[in-house]
Amino acid sequence: MRVLNKDELQIAEKVLLEHIPRSYKVYGFLYGMNRNKPSTLEVVVDSWPEFKVIILRPDHKNKRAQDFMKKVSFYSTDEEVLRKMLREEVDWSTYFLVGGFDMSYLLTLKEVSVEKNVNHKGYTLVRLLYLPDISQLLTPDAESQLESRISSLNLSHVDIVNKTWKFGGNEKGYRNIKNLISNFPTCCILDTQGEPVAWILVYDYCALGILYTLPEHRGKGYAKVLISTMAKKLHAEGYPVYCFIEEDNEVSYKLFQSMGFTDDPSYRALWFEFNF
Repeated sequence: MRVLNKDELQIAEKVLLEHIPRSYKVYGFLYGMNRNKPSTLEVVVDSWPEFKVIILRPDHKNKRAQDFMKKVSFYSTDEEVLRKMLREEVDWSTYFLVGGFDMSYLLTLKEVSVEKNVNHKGYTLVRLLYLPDISQLLTPDAESQLESRISSLNLSHVDIVNKTWKFGGNEKGYRNIKNLISNFPTCCILDTQGEPVAWILVYDYCALGILYTLPEHRGKGYAKVLISTMAKKLHAEGYPVYCFIEEDNEVSYKLFQSMGFTDDPSYRALWFEFNF
C-alpha cells in the first residue's frame, strides 16, 4: 500500500484518464486535488507506479475532515486486490459512505462489511452520463434577455441551494454547498431582482449536479440553458463533463440524453452507507 504524494497524484490522474468513463468519479476527485481544490481526502494504491486499486479515504491529519461527511471512493481492476485493500485500508469503526462505485463490486463490499461486523444499506443507484465530444452538445437557443441573466452563484445563495437540495437541508449540507460554490464552477439564472431561480453546480469530484429550478419558474427551458452553458465552461477549462443520474429519475436522464450526453446501459454505480 502507498499513500500518493502530490507528484504521484498527477501521474495517477493520467492513468485513470485511460479508464474513462468507469473511472470518472475517482478521476474527478484527483482532477480537483491536482488543481489545488480543497480536499479532506488522501489517496492510497495497492502498488506503484502500476496499480490495480486506488482508494480515496478521509485524511485523519486534515482538521477539516470532521466538518464533512466521511466518504470513501475507489476504482478497481482486480476484485481480490480490492477486497484486501478494503479490509486493510478503510476505517470500519465509524459511519462512512462509499460513493459512485461499480455495482459489480457490491457483493465484495457486503462481504467485507459482514467480516467487520458492520451494517450496510443502499443510498442510491445511479446511471453515469458523460459528454465524449463537446461537438455533440446540444446548444439551445436562448433569448438575449435570458443570456443577460446567466450568472454564477455566490455565498449569499448557499442557503436557498441547501434548502432545495434533496440531500441537503441541514448544517452539513450547508457546509458542503458553501464549499462547492466557493471553489468550483457554478451557473445560475437570475430573476429581475437579481436572485437565482435556477442553478447547477459541480461536485468536488467534478461531476455536474444539484440542477434545480424553482417550481414557479419551470417550463421555460432553463435547465437546458444551464447544462449547455456549464458543459461549455467545464470543457473550456479542461474539466471532465459528466454527471450521475439516479436510476428512477427518468426526466433528468432523458434531459441529459437530449443534450448529447451518453451512457453505458450495462453500467450502474452505487452509493452505499456503512456502520450507520
